[in-house]
Amino acid sequence: MAGAIVVGAGPGIGLSVARRFAREGMPVTVIARSAATVEAAVAGVGAGTLGLIADAADEAALRAALDTAVERHGVPAVLVYNAGHIRADRPGELSAAELLDTLAVNVVGAMTAGAHLAPRMGAAGGGTVVITGGMPVLDPEVTSLSLGKAGVRAVTDLLAREFGPAGVHVATVTVGGAVAPGTAFDPDEIAERYWQLHLQPRAEWEREVMYSGSWPSV
Repeated sequence: MAGAIVVGAGPGIGLSVARRFAREGMPVTVIARSAATVEAAVAGVGAGTLGLIADAADEAALRAALDTAVERHGVPAVLVYNAGHIRADRPGELSAAELLDTLAVNVVGAMTAGAHLAPRMGAAGGGTVVITGGMPVLDPEVTSLSLGKAGVRAVTDLLAREFGPAGVHVATVTVGGAVAPGTAFDPDEIAERYWQLHLQPRAEWEREVMYSGSWPSV
């Protein structure tokens, strides 16, 4: 069975998504920036999980990790991009360099990962790319994240237009609140939506799904 790759597999959505796909018997690769996060994710998902270290803002490292995952488990059926640079900042507060650092993770890494694997997924018969979104309402208190999540919508649309005809379903799950276990934004509940997106027949593909607490509204 073709596997799943989760980029940004820290505690929360990333780990829950990795577990959800692993429960279906899919071989899972988790990619994160630090060794500690990767080790925790591998332990949390279970035996047979491939853990790789790569910073999503480092193009060469990200591409190398994705290639290693393909070498080990084959072209994936699912790619989830969940990496994010989250910080509080107001308009004009960050320098240009600091703002670009956030966009490198929140937007550019998503484009890099999606464009790197989607052609191979299409050639293999299709697959699913899901990018974690957020900020349904822009907030000046988190300006860089607002810009990043707006960029995620654009990345999703562009990848869908480019690779959808080849059978690659590209979508974003826009999470409308703070993620925490046992709340309306429980990561395990959110992860279920990623699985359901992967199961959707082509005629019912959704581009963006809003998770506003409990079961998402569309």
